[in-house]
Amino acid sequence: MRLELAKKTFLDEKNLSDLADVIIVPFGLEKTVCFGKGTSRGPQRIIEVSPQLEAFDEELEKDVYKEVKICTLEEPVIEKSHEAAIGQLEQIVDEIYKLNKFPLILGGEHSLTLGAVRAALKKFGQITILQFDAHADLREEYEGTIYNHACVMRQCLKLPGVNLVQVGIRNISTDTDEFGFWKKNQNRIKTFWAKDMAKWKIKEIVGSLGKNVYLTFDVDAFDSGIMPSCSTPEPGGLEWYQTMEILKAIASKKNIIGADVVELAPIQNLHAPDFLAAKLVYKIIAYVFVSKIAAVGRAILREAAKQSSA
Repeated sequence: MRLELAKKTFLDEKNLSDLADVIIVPFGLEKTVCFGKGTSRGPQRIIEVSPQLEAFDEELEKDVYKEVKICTLEEPVIEKSHEAAIGQLEQIVDEIYKLNKFPLILGGEHSLTLGAVRAALKKFGQITILQFDAHADLREEYEGTIYNHACVMRQCLKLPGVNLVQVGIRNISTDTDEFGFWKKNQNRIKTFWAKDMAKWKIKEIVGSLGKNVYLTFDVDAFDSGIMPSCSTPEPGGLEWYQTMEILKAIASKKNIIGADVVELAPIQNLHAPDFLAAKLVYKIIAYVFVSKIAAVGRAILREAAKQSSA
């Protein structure tokens, strides 16, 4: 499969895919959104506002884009069949992994994560999905399909080698035995409920993850006060700096192998949530790659020390 480069790119960066560290995949899949529609427009809106972000990260004291090369693909014409669309994304992510690059998908509805996870499993064999979300997404089927965005984590857990850590959940149902499934699968699912947020310990979140982590971030994980532009905004969610603290800690300790940011449904003339989503994408890149660069530096120093003592 040929990876076609976009004309409009994240941060307006024009890197080629074979030279990039991160390959961004806009994939505005929208098949099963039942309330706040518009997630198909989310990827392009994130790209559209991204050049207006301040590229210097004051926390890390780095112009991240100067150290991490970012490439953006042209958004494909998405297959009409929901199952085929998920397979289409799987093929794209397969190609990115063959290049030994980091895939970062912009959604689109949450069902797309299944395609990316299938590709990640082929590359890494065993992974932990780290799901930031307001909803458990563990239904067996919803509205007549197993590919509904409300079923995506259940479908991922049907794959061998997958465990799940959830952060920010505040909605789960008894429909299609979602709550029952959660209770029966505590050996594979660890949930940090939003209601217990004051008691969370970041070390416990980090410790619940395996070595290789696929990050899926539904923007409704954020409190609806700062993220109203999603298909189902929910009160009682995460705040910005709290989320950044968790992401930074995980990136410094675990190998994040890929990511998606999904469910942004832009609202006309309401710009702040769009900028929040774009900033989130940039911070994910920053945390993952600053940690990787630091790890490489430490390895070089260790090797130099061995050579000098030999």
